[in-house]
Amino acid sequence: MNTKTYTMKLILKLLLNALAVIILAYVLPGVGVDSITTAIIVALVLSVLNFLVKPILVILTLPITIITLGLFLLVINAIIILIAENFITGFQVSSIWWAIIFSFLLSFLQSILQSILKEDK
Repeated sequence: MNTKTYTMKLILKLLLNALAVIILAYVLPGVGVDSITTAIIVALVLSVLNFLVKPILVILTLPITIITLGLFLLVINAIIILIAENFITGFQVSSIWWAIIFSFLLSFLQSILQSILKEDK
């Protein structure tokens, strides 16, 4: 795979994640996004936080995650979303419960959008 193709796939994945953020902000009353630009920034910041911060949190909370059979990962994802909310103006999440719901539905919606993208090949 050449660099141009990889870059295009990365940009397309980022835009699909931003679309998922917009859809969920529209559907969930506890989550808000001011604009499309903000949704793209949210998708980008969440990607960076998932790459940098999430592995550290997973390692630190491994015993709790094992005891809860992995369900604590939903809380870790919610924490990542709340961290992103603090960095981004125009992105609001009203509580940790909305962050957990947003996290769960975002993962689900991203899976659907990625599968649609793979079928287009």
